[in-house]
Amino acid sequence: MWLRGRRQSLLVVCQRRRYVAAGAFLVVLAAAGRAPGWAVPPALPPASQPAAVRGGLGAPHAALPSVPFSGLRYDLRVDVPVTAAALAGWIVSEALKSRLAPASCHWCAVNKFDAAARQSLRWHSTGTADTLSSVTVYALAPLAASGLYVLAAGHESAWRDFPRRDLLIDGVLVVEATALAMDLSEVMKLSVGRERPFVHVLPAGEKRRTADPADNNTSFLSGHVTLAFALASAAGTLAFLRRYRWAGWVLGAGLVVATTTAYLRVAADRHYLSDVMTSATVGSAVGFGVPWFWHRRPPDTRGSGVRLLPLAAPRGGAGMSVLWVR
Repeated sequence: MWLRGRRQSLLVVCQRRRYVAAGAFLVVLAAAGRAPGWAVPPALPPASQPAAVRGGLGAPHAALPSVPFSGLRYDLRVDVPVTAAALAGWIVSEALKSRLAPASCHWCAVNKFDAAARQSLRWHSTGTADTLSSVTVYALAPLAASGLYVLAAGHESAWRDFPRRDLLIDGVLVVEATALAMDLSEVMKLSVGRERPFVHVLPAGEKRRTADPADNNTSFLSGHVTLAFALASAAGTLAFLRRYRWAGWVLGAGLVVATTTAYLRVAADRHYLSDVMTSATVGSAVGFGVPWFWHRRPPDTRGSGVRLLPLAAPRGGAGMSVLWVR
């Protein structure tokens, strides 16, 4: 009885840490990037004018416009409510899991692929793997993403020009993508109703005696893995959109932590390999897709097009060149 009560208390703590992890990214960025307020980004400046373009025979001609990088597209009047609603949906679904989760499995059979992977990857001490997976996703993942993101941003400028406001805004966008990924994960795990591996091997009479019976049939998808991959992909994508030179480190470190989390979830006998592989795909797709398709501002191409430039030779000759200006 004491062990069962201890296990239930640990489950409650882990569920609370799940919500804290989503805000840990914002906390670190807020500490590094305090700003007086947020606002919609200003309008694009006119296209910059590079040095005069010289013709093939050496005569100078009028300068041509270039296409500068135009940053991110966002509106906090929209993004903050969307983020809040996504977080609320995630929290409510977890709080009502005992009512929403299927009492019996809808997907009970195990295929040969998952059975073989479980036999090879499952640890003898599944409880240790379960604890380590919670550490990686709720502590290492947000700390690695936010810490490296701050370092990548600081690497681009001196401390007096540190982009504090951009960090706070990027934190909102990362949490937005992560929360949306978790909402999709919750919908799938509550509707699919796949039986967890450690429950599948129990006798029928003992399946309702687990520490959390409402969680017995929520193996597909993995919330841990979806969270880790969504966080890594969103932070990495935004770092690339900001054109940080250390963007690869932000993405790479996040994916290493996320992959470790996926392995530990299988080692803990909480998920099948196909569960974590699908979760990694979903988390990565949403974590990449939300910043890239929703917040990426396309280049300003108002000055692009075909240019006809006259050419003058030193001895009186003339000609014409055709240039495509981007």
